[in-house]
Amino acid sequence: MRIKLISEFADEEVLREIAEALRRVYGEVVEIEFAENLIGKGFLDRDRGQYDAWKIVQYYREMLGEDEYILLVTDKDLYAAGLNFVFGLAWRGVAIISVHRLFPEFYGQPPDHSLLKERAVKEAVHEVGHLHGLTHCDDRRCVMAFSNSIIDTDYKMSRPCRRCLAKLRLI
Repeated sequence: MRIKLISEFADEEVLREIAEALRRVYGEVVEIEFAENLIGKGFLDRDRGQYDAWKIVQYYREMLGEDEYILLVTDKDLYAAGLNFVFGLAWRGVAIISVHRLFPEFYGQPPDHSLLKERAVKEAVHEVGHLHGLTHCDDRRCVMAFSNSIIDTDYKMSRPCRRCLAKLRLI
C-alpha cells in the first residue's frame, strides 16, 4: 500500500513530518501532493460554518486508486453528524484531518509551530490507523485513543501502543 497525502494546507514542514511519521509507523510510501481548493464550498454547512467530513471522504472515495490510501489535510473546520467538530475522520480507504483546531492560537495560546506539527502528526497517524483497521484504544496514551478535546490529543503519544501494534501485525 501507499499513502497519497493531498493537502491544501501549504506548510511543507508539517506535511513532511506527517509523511515521515506515517512511513515510520506503517512502513508505507507516502506521496505528498498540493491541491488548491481541495475542500470546495459544496461541503460547507453554512449554518455551522463548518465542512462535513463524511461527505468529503465519500467524495474522495471515488478517486481512490488500487493499493493506496488517501489522506487529506485541510485547514478548514470539520464536523461529523452528532459532533460539534472533528479533528479527523477515516472511512474505507480515505481519511481527512484538519489543522484548524490544532493551532495553539485557536485556544488563545501563543503560536508554537513545534506543537502544531506534533498535533498534526498524532491526528494523521490516528486516522491512517483507522484505514488499517484499528479501532479506538482504551489506553489514553495510545495514538488510537479518541480525542474529545485538544487536551486528549496533547496527552497521547504519536504512535500506537503495544496492543495496537500487535493488532496491526494480525490485520
